[in-house]
Amino acid sequence: MRRAGWIAGAAAAALVAAGAITYAVADGSGSGSGTRTPAADSADAGFARDMAVHHQQAVEMSYIVRDRTKDVEVRRLAYDIAQTQANQRGMLLGWLDLWDLPKVSPDAPMTWMGMGDMASGKDGSLMPGMATNAEMKRLGTLDGKQAEVFYLQLMTDHHKGGIHMAEGCVAKCTVGVEKRLAQGMVDAQQSEITMMADMLKARGAKPRA
Repeated sequence: MRRAGWIAGAAAAALVAAGAITYAVADGSGSGSGTRTPAADSADAGFARDMAVHHQQAVEMSYIVRDRTKDVEVRRLAYDIAQTQANQRGMLLGWLDLWDLPKVSPDAPMTWMGMGDMASGKDGSLMPGMATNAEMKRLGTLDGKQAEVFYLQLMTDHHKGGIHMAEGCVAKCTVGVEKRLAQGMVDAQQSEITMMADMLKARGAKPRA
């Protein structure tokens, strides 16, 4: 799992760097960010709100599987994902506070991407890749290899949806440090998808279609 350690280390370094310039983001003085605080209906604010919700489910999912398996490899990956995404979620919500913007919006998720109708919201799946309430409940009933496989499948889907959203921010956001954080999410989660495919294969399974 040296590869997982490298990914976690790189993610941690990115979080430290981004955190160091959080206040620059608040007043729009970050490199490439322009001079104005983002508006409530901007891509910057929309991404921060939506990805905070998306990340929260990944954190919950990861802590569930850590209680359902003793496999060191899966537990380590789940811990890395939970810690990284919890820290990133804190940054996103912190930026909204610093921008004096609401953490919720009356608009549908993904509206900032022009895709407010992309996810149905059925059974808790508010955005692309998010697990349904039924899937989260099922994960909490499985043990051992079954829990590992289902978690890896759910998280693969979750990462794919998250990458789509992060790519949207890279294209549409105007705050430089937020765009860089989004690109870091894309890079790290793509690497983790590859890793999880290998982990699934080792368990005689594969990602869901």
